[in-house]
Amino acid sequence: MTPPPRRTRARRLFASSSWPEARYLAAVLRTETVGGALLLAGAAIALGWANTPWSDSYLRLARHVPWPGGHALHLDLTLSAWAADGLLAIFFFVVGLELKRELVAGDLRNPRQAVLPMVAAVGGMLVPALIYTGINLSTARGAPQGWAVPTATDIAFALAVLALVNSHLPQGLRAFLLTMAVMDDLFAIVIIAVFYTEHLSPLPLLAAVVPIAAFALLLRAGRTHWWALLPLGLLAWAFVHASGVHATVAGVLLGFVVPVRGRAGGQPGPAERLEHRWRPISAGVAVPVFAFFAAGVSLRGVDPGRLLGDPVTLGIVAGLVLGKAAGLFGSTYLVARWTRAELDEDLSWADLFGVALLGGIGFTVALLLGGLAFGVGTEQDEHAKAAVLLGSALSAGLAAAVLRRRNATYRRGSGGLGRDAGAEGARHGGRVVPDHAT
Repeated sequence: MTPPPRRTRARRLFASSSWPEARYLAAVLRTETVGGALLLAGAAIALGWANTPWSDSYLRLARHVPWPGGHALHLDLTLSAWAADGLLAIFFFVVGLELKRELVAGDLRNPRQAVLPMVAAVGGMLVPALIYTGINLSTARGAPQGWAVPTATDIAFALAVLALVNSHLPQGLRAFLLTMAVMDDLFAIVIIAVFYTEHLSPLPLLAAVVPIAAFALLLRAGRTHWWALLPLGLLAWAFVHASGVHATVAGVLLGFVVPVRGRAGGQPGPAERLEHRWRPISAGVAVPVFAFFAAGVSLRGVDPGRLLGDPVTLGIVAGLVLGKAAGLFGSTYLVARWTRAELDEDLSWADLFGVALLGGIGFTVALLLGGLAFGVGTEQDEHAKAAVLLGSALSAGLAAAVLRRRNATYRRGSGGLGRDAGAEGARHGGRVVPDHAT
């Protein structure tokens, strides 16, 4: 008698990660959630200060040059420029470490697992760019060059909103949000380096190879002394800044050359140790300070009709609120249809839609791209900042409404724990991970 044909198990989207990946995710969530709250605080203080009778003092602070006369050493920058070019290099260094880790030891090392977040990130950037371009294509004053502003997702801001609604979404979906954001950051880096480099000087860029290579060799030799690595990092930053490429790219390049695997079995590698050391500085200092200097948009005396009627404002808001949600949700749905994959049994498409709305929260990189596209301090840059704030607030509100309902559903269905907690515990020797730990 011929045995019945064996049924092939359908591929599951957003299945829970391995136990080490779940612990790594939990640590990232804790840091980024606190960082997101500090980011919101910095932006709120700046926005409030810029719209008070003492707004001139805010502008004087932002335009203060702490080291005047340092043109030859690239030290003649204002405080706001130091925040955008200097402190954000720390943020992008952590991004580089995260990308390297994901590509070597994380979910992105498996092409099958990498396809979904990569396609989602591409869709989540392409659709907002097309919406913005469609609105601004026929406008004057160089508005079309701001197409990249609504393409970026701010993961710290998004995770802060996720924490505020106390969501019990399964770990697999939140892991997808982080992985998608990593790919989003990678594409944003490429956009900054390729499309927003006006004057390229090859010699300083070539010179940057020397300190970056020395940085990599020291780490591969197990030399992690800060007094040796930090000067090399600063030198690489100075050369990249002098080349005309945005200086934050130096942080990414330094992060990429850090080895992931440890020299001894089971020991954390240099990438994990450096990320553990620098992520709190990035999330707790660099990004909030940048937000403080970037979000100070003065609305005093601004004509609301002129602001809201500006195609730049409309394109960015529509790109963030509509484009991001449509791009992320639509591309994921198409992947499921083309590959005949199924959602993990603990998830619904409503969960994914809520996370897709979270993707419309663009802040750190979006504000940076606005300054690069329109020039810091121009009217278009001010409108772009206001649009990023408005679009992010709308996306956050819509996402919170959807996820709060999903949160209530998961509460009723699991007694206060995410559905994946029990299943995840069963997979790992009965260890149940409470939702607040992830």
